[in-house]
Amino acid sequence: MSVLVLALSVSAAFCLGTGFVLQQNAAQQAPLSDFLSFRLLLDLAKVPRWLGGLGLMVAGMILSAVALTHGEISLVEPLVATNLLFAMALSRHQTRQPLGRQGWGGLALLAGGVTAFILAGQPRGGDAVTNPVRHWLIIGVMVGLALLLTTYAKKSRLIIGPVLLALAAGLLYGVQDALTRVSGERFTLGGFTEFITGWQPYAVVVLGVTGLVLVQSAFETAPLRMSLPALTAAQPLAGIACGVGFLGDRLRTDTGALAWQAAGLAAIVLGIVLLGMHPAMPRGTATPKRAKDLQPR
Repeated sequence: MSVLVLALSVSAAFCLGTGFVLQQNAAQQAPLSDFLSFRLLLDLAKVPRWLGGLGLMVAGMILSAVALTHGEISLVEPLVATNLLFAMALSRHQTRQPLGRQGWGGLALLAGGVTAFILAGQPRGGDAVTNPVRHWLIIGVMVGLALLLTTYAKKSRLIIGPVLLALAAGLLYGVQDALTRVSGERFTLGGFTEFITGWQPYAVVVLGVTGLVLVQSAFETAPLRMSLPALTAAQPLAGIACGVGFLGDRLRTDTGALAWQAAGLAAIVLGIVLLGMHPAMPRGTATPKRAKDLQPR
């Protein structure tokens, strides 16, 4: 693992984690009539705090994209997942809540899981899969799952809707990261003409905007602790699936390495859940009227 990829990935995580907190602080005050609507973005664009959070999020995505041009997605995604640590740090600063056993345990699991996965898997590049059927199968599964989660989320907004929306957004962002890497490779090999004649850059934009609507709708309807862990866990898993599935990323496949990789991914997810449910994470300030409006019709 190069120092450049590490620096870019951790910088991206910092921007994303900080941006998510600022966005949620603003989104929870948005009109509920904007739920799962592009109008939500237009209304939030009038809020300086949200614009600042969006700017940080975009910066994080750009840094992540640059990291993907220098490293494998199976390496970059687990590192970017540490954005929750920075979100936790900002939330803890806002709430003055000590970490306690849950916070330190979640931090250790997340950091240890990332380290274990990278050391055991030793992600490295390889030849991308040229079979288009495999590309579309993996992408179709991810996008299809996101669509199903979003459809069900519309029927259960106050129960598990925000979690489902965050999971759906995480899946889309994972695919977006994979297609961002493909777009970067097209630009490197064929220049600007090769870049704009491919469908991948346009899919990146569509996935990014759609994911943004899903994330803001999740932030709008529930505390950050209900949505951010699901988003942070789903994105690297989807990205790794795409990386190994059709981008040519290679991981060690001996029994011991696979066991440590599985343990590392499990520790990452558990650490994310523990940190996301920590009391330091913002609870949200939904009023009774807003809660009533969220009931399914």
